[in-house]
Amino acid sequence: MCTAVTALLGGWLLYRYYQERQYRRRPFVAAAEAGWAQQPEPAGPLRHRLALVGDLGAVATDGHDPVLALLATWMQQTGPAGTVVVLGDNVYPTGLPAPEHPGRAAAERRLNTQLDALRPYPGRVIFLSGNHDWNKGRADGYQYLLRQEAYVLDKLPAAHYLPPRGYPGPATVQLAENLLLVVLNTQWWVQNGPRPGVSAAGGNDAKAPFRELRTLLLQNQHQQIVIAGHHPLYSNALHGGKFTAKQHVFPLTAVHKKAYLPLPVLGSFFPLYRKLVGAEEDMAHPRYRQMRRRLLRVLHEFPNLIYAAGHDHNLQYFHYRHGHYLVSGAGSKTAFVQPGGKAGFTHEHEGFFSLDFYVNGEVWLRTLEPPATAGAEPAPEVFRKRLLPAAAPAARSTQPQAASVSAGSAE
Repeated sequence: MCTAVTALLGGWLLYRYYQERQYRRRPFVAAAEAGWAQQPEPAGPLRHRLALVGDLGAVATDGHDPVLALLATWMQQTGPAGTVVVLGDNVYPTGLPAPEHPGRAAAERRLNTQLDALRPYPGRVIFLSGNHDWNKGRADGYQYLLRQEAYVLDKLPAAHYLPPRGYPGPATVQLAENLLLVVLNTQWWVQNGPRPGVSAAGGNDAKAPFRELRTLLLQNQHQQIVIAGHHPLYSNALHGGKFTAKQHVFPLTAVHKKAYLPLPVLGSFFPLYRKLVGAEEDMAHPRYRQMRRRLLRVLHEFPNLIYAAGHDHNLQYFHYRHGHYLVSGAGSKTAFVQPGGKAGFTHEHEGFFSLDFYVNGEVWLRTLEPPATAGAEPAPEVFRKRLLPAAAPAARSTQPQAASVSAGSAE
């Protein structure tokens, strides 16, 4: 019996491995999006651009990082009528340690590389925090978060770190007239140890930010709204419970890429555990699952919302229940993503998404990826999509609006 089960599992893994070789690192576009390249280009002037760049925490510090070079081109082309949103996991592996920590110098180099790249930009820069910035969710993570926030704002005073002081939010930024950015600190709901708004006895109202978010969305239904958080709500990658055949045989490579200790059969329990029970950073984990369920319950009430996240190291787009859901976590790492399912587009490749907002009301999603070789011609476009059509003439506005920032429940 045991031999038969082992043989079946081995045959299934070989089949999975063959399948993966056919699509790994190739862009996947769902049948419903197959005509994307034939869509007419948008007409009229741009109103605002939004760069959504996640998981920059492992950027090259030698001045030749491909994603930062691509972002520099985006910033130069965009000018002041744009916003760069850094979607968390800004310093690997565990955020910004204390000054006396042996890993502090390396962490500063990685963070300084990002800040130096963003410093010349005349538009807005907004930082979010991710699980790694909170010391991977450990009990002392709040101190790591406060250190990083203070460091970023000291070195780049024009930037925003939202929501401030580790609160869950929602925090808002009025990017332009009728264009609102809402920022959530999704790590707050899955974090261990002290968090702002949680009493020493552990008491807190974890539902209150969702009630505040729903009220905020009701009051701003006349606006185009982008919501940014670190954790994705849909994902075909590791944190969504998707694993490669290799990770069934070498499960420890999910923890360290060089941990090639073969554990056939036994190793399959690790992906199964991550899929059904989940580590704290996985959708299956009870706290993440509850946060996701409550957030989706609110978002599904409002059509045409755009939710952007990082966390998984790839590029993914989902159009589901009248909403648009992005995963843009390929700022410095790439990892396996499975095609199909609810996804309209996936790609295991470095890069980021740009949202382009036009004066006529159209909103376009663009996939920006660096070329394979530094200094080479720009990489060919692999996917774009018009997310929202042109607005009715009465609803259009051509006048820019000065940005305002509201900290929401952080106050």
